[in-house]
Amino acid sequence: MSTVYLVRHGQAGTRQAYDSLSPLGKQQARSLGEHFVSQGVRFAFACCGAMTRQQQTAAEVSRVYAETGISFPVVTVDPGWDEFDLGLIYQEIAPQLSEADPEFRHEYEQMRDQARSNAGRHAARVHRKWLPCDTKLVDAWIAGLYQYSGETWQQFRERVAACQAKIVDSQERQKILAVTSATPIAVWAGLSLEITDDRLMRLAGVLYNASYSVMRLREGQIRLFTFNAVPHLGVPGLRTHR
Repeated sequence: MSTVYLVRHGQAGTRQAYDSLSPLGKQQARSLGEHFVSQGVRFAFACCGAMTRQQQTAAEVSRVYAETGISFPVVTVDPGWDEFDLGLIYQEIAPQLSEADPEFRHEYEQMRDQARSNAGRHAARVHRKWLPCDTKLVDAWIAGLYQYSGETWQQFRERVAACQAKIVDSQERQKILAVTSATPIAVWAGLSLEITDDRLMRLAGVLYNASYSVMRLREGQIRLFTFNAVPHLGVPGLRTHR
């Protein structure tokens, strides 16, 4: 039986630079590494997605192990763990949805105005909340309502699920670290709970930055043991969702 620690990346940057960790995000990731070390968690294999915020989170965890003289595996970068491409979804689907839904168009324009006026202000609400226009857009992508050249919802789920075979074959009975994003973790939790539809986004929506979820793999099955744990983020101000 292999044990997989699925870690969500630390708090990301602003909407203009989302694929990077904020200063708080780096602190969260470091606190996670310190927690793993204090609990005697030793990883035989570590991987992360190809996104910058995922790699930066893995690097912070790895750095803590190095500073304490504890061995840590070389992190393998695997784009299979990447989050879906929200930027491309906005680029291609938002104009179509704006034509069909005046309310969305208004919410979308408001969001863009707020993002511009709060550029560089990490704590601004527009950068830290999942807004109604975000939800409507992703729901439209999941439902396949509009023409889109990127990955479909089904293709995304299949890509993330395929990561199971990549990390298990050579890592039996070992602890594995996988640094990824909210929706891939929700996909794996959904596989354990036999949830495959858009309800997975409800699981993704509650995940804290730099949280970890523990899954155990046995005979091709995923069993969920811990979900969205943040004992290392004891101060409320350290707990963020975006």
